[in-house]
Amino acid sequence: MNQPARDLFGALRRRREPVEYCATIVVQSPVTKLDALSIVALAVDAAVENQRTMRPYVPLAEGAWVEIEIPKFGEPPPLAIDVYSSVSHDHAALQALTLMARLEEYTGWTIRPDFAL
Repeated sequence: MNQPARDLFGALRRRREPVEYCATIVVQSPVTKLDALSIVALAVDAAVENQRTMRPYVPLAEGAWVEIEIPKFGEPPPLAIDVYSSVSHDHAALQALTLMARLEEYTGWTIRPDFAL
């Protein structure tokens, strides 16, 4: 027997991935993804999680983490540092700005937010 449509859609809704909000900061300095992940981890005193996978990340505050996009083959920097949050876009932006300030102090990199302030 077929389930009512609302039950099917309810089951589909429950299986969805949690929403991820993203705020990106852009590093103008030449640096590799692996080096950048290590530097971010040192700057926030956390370990790189999911090493040796397609999506390594550095955890930040509750519900926030950092992933790094590498430039495509042959493209020069910038390097995009994506700060994700499962809480809200404002949470992601606040964590991104906090990380940006910490990295500028820690590394001397030139970094700019890639989102509206």
